[in-house]
Amino acid sequence: MIATRLSSAIMTAGAADAALRGRMAMKICYFVTEYPAVSHTFIRREIVELERGGLDVLRVSLRRDRHRLVDAADLDEKERTRYLLDESAIEFARSFLTAALKPAALLRAMRAAFAMMRRSHRARVLHLAYLAEAIVLSRWLVRGQVRHIHAHFGTNGAEVAMFAHLLTGIPYSFTVHGPDEFDRPEYLGLAEKVRRAAFVCAVSSFTKSQICRWVPASEWGKIHVVRCGLGADFTLPRLTTKVAKNSLVCVGRLSAQKGQMVLLEAIALLAKQGAAVRLTLAGDGPLRSELSQRVRELNLERLVEMPGWLTNAQIRERLLDARALVLPSFAEGLPVALMEALALGRPVITTYVAGTPELVRDGLCGWLVPAGSAEKLADAIKECLDASDATIMRMGQAGRARVLDMHDIERECAKLATLIGVAAPAAASAAMGSDRERTQASSQPPAISHGFK
Repeated sequence: MIATRLSSAIMTAGAADAALRGRMAMKICYFVTEYPAVSHTFIRREIVELERGGLDVLRVSLRRDRHRLVDAADLDEKERTRYLLDESAIEFARSFLTAALKPAALLRAMRAAFAMMRRSHRARVLHLAYLAEAIVLSRWLVRGQVRHIHAHFGTNGAEVAMFAHLLTGIPYSFTVHGPDEFDRPEYLGLAEKVRRAAFVCAVSSFTKSQICRWVPASEWGKIHVVRCGLGADFTLPRLTTKVAKNSLVCVGRLSAQKGQMVLLEAIALLAKQGAAVRLTLAGDGPLRSELSQRVRELNLERLVEMPGWLTNAQIRERLLDARALVLPSFAEGLPVALMEALALGRPVITTYVAGTPELVRDGLCGWLVPAGSAEKLADAIKECLDASDATIMRMGQAGRARVLDMHDIERECAKLATLIGVAAPAAASAAMGSDRERTQASSQPPAISHGFK
């Protein structure tokens, strides 16, 4: 059971700390720039699973998702999340005054912010904004007796977590997904974020290799592959025995990196050949208007549906009613949509990019094609449409077996909890050693060194 595995990991790594705290669960903070978000259900699943295993998770986000939330679980998470940008100017002022009481820590964080400015491609004032956000976050962390900070994505969220670490001494970690972190690692200060972190998670071996490209070999030991896991909503449903003849689904943010424009070109090629095919293009994003226009230009209105974001239940139904998932990405980390489709016994048609080939085996559980080629994508779709239903079922079963083995959420969260359980007590022990007299005089359990009250 996940509860046993996580609790064992935490108690092994920090038994003395847990004993001092009695029966209180270790409290950690998850910091994400936008949470919950319609495209970040994997973060919600991870948080929920860690809580099932005994961790107490404070959810903090910079801002609310710009898109309308459609899933009931996301709406529930929204009520449990604190938002930095919802706070008043008074809260920011109080936090600054508190930070000023410990000028050495504040100076460390300010120096780090100016160092990030020098290499950044973004406006310098943004890094001061990240520092301001970290100062407010730090006050919340100390008041809540948080022992560890974990951020998702190696972009500005990881920078805020790093500043909060410098202000409080609370260890931090972050998960790198890609591809944004791979496009501009120097400008993001990725190496500095890794250097100061207690550990770093990579969602695939490919992702780990890309981080290793930008950090010294001496830092490689703190980079761990912790894959995104799937919840029971995708691993437990009874699989259908029927296979759709011509329905395909593409799920994802409507953006350049997902390659949906190439998919429309491929559907147009198939339509010219007389192939019977229908596509559901689920999701939303910056390319929605351009994709809608392209659908009209290619006369695909009868063949392509664009319903926007769907709930998890709706995505499950669409996948179960489809012959395959198509995801023609140009750049990725390792798409969760592929995991979800395979878990439901549906083969996938996707591209040879990033971590995708770690999960998808060409000819075994789907088709892998070169990114950017509408012709090769159309050929793969045609093979899928022409394959026997028995072949599609066999490929789906093989894919399900692979994803359940590689993306077990209990195992992956146990790995993450173990890393957290090692990092937080180590920081607390260091703090106790440097300030032993004050700790012994206090009746409170030993806390991580910080500059906030």
